[in-house]
Amino acid sequence: MKHPKKKKIEKKPDSNDFTNEPHVAEPPVNETDKNDVQQKIDILFWIRVGLAVLGGTLATFLFEPMDGEERRWASIGLLIVIFIVSIGIAKGLRIQLPPSDKKKLVTTGIGSYIFIYLFMWILTYTFVHAGGNSDFPLTPFS
Repeated sequence: MKHPKKKKIEKKPDSNDFTNEPHVAEPPVNETDKNDVQQKIDILFWIRVGLAVLGGTLATFLFEPMDGEERRWASIGLLIVIFIVSIGIAKGLRIQLPPSDKKKLVTTGIGSYIFIYLFMWILTYTFVHAGGNSDFPLTPFS
C-alpha cells in the first residue's frame, strides 16, 4: 500500500503580514491530467528498460578489444552516458510534473535500468565467450 503524499498546507494571509508576497497554491489537477502524467512516466520507464537491454548488449561487442579494468570502466561510462541520454528523452516527453516531483524524471526506473543493463551485459558476454570449440556455445555436460 502506498503512503499518501502529504498535502501542502497553504498559509492564510495574516493581517500582520506586510511582505506583499502572493499566497499561491499549486493549481488543481484533474483526473485526466493525472492519467496523462502517469502514462508518460510509464513510457519513460519502458524506454529506460529498452535502453538498458540495448546498452548491455552493445557493451559486450563494443568493448571486446579491451581487457579487464578498461572494459569494466568503459561499460560503466556507457551506462552513465545512455542514462543521461534517457534524461534528455524524458525532458522531451514534456511530462507536466509539479516542481516538488521534478526528480521523478531522473529516479523513474533507475534501479531497473542499472540491473537490466548489468544482466544483459553478463548474459550476452556469457553467450559469446562460453563453450569455446563446440558448435553450440553452451554444453552443460562436457
